[in-house]
Amino acid sequence: MRIALASDHAGYPLKLEIAALLHAAGHETVDFGAPSTAPADLSDHVYPAALAVGRGECERGIFVDGVGYGSALISNRIAGVTAVVCQDPFCGYLARAHTDSNVLCLGGKIIGSAIALEIVRTWLTTDFLDEPKYRERVAKVDEISRRHLVPLDDLG
Repeated sequence: MRIALASDHAGYPLKLEIAALLHAAGHETVDFGAPSTAPADLSDHVYPAALAVGRGECERGIFVDGVGYGSALISNRIAGVTAVVCQDPFCGYLARAHTDSNVLCLGGKIIGSAIALEIVRTWLTTDFLDEPKYRERVAKVDEISRRHLVPLDDLG
């Protein structure tokens, strides 16, 4: 699977650990930065990474900032992206099984790397529960996106 990675300076160390886990599992990653722990604006890195997921250039994304919410806030502004913040493996499971999320956002300042890596493993290996109630819920969210988000093709 091709996975977009992004972080700010606060998420950089955890992003490196996640990248190593992904590579060991045979995934391809595209790193959109930040390139170090030097101060960096989250949107400079998460925005292009979320665009890559929304355009289908990457199948999924994993973004790490201080708490995870900034990455989700930016990502969910992009058509074709469903970003979730997870703080434990059960949330990672539900985020895939019930919502078919394609971007995982983690907080490098609030969860340790052992839990973060387990969240990533769970989120990556959980399939969407393709059952009527979940399909209907996801369809409702997709309809909201169609009404209010500009399709990426219309951006030129």
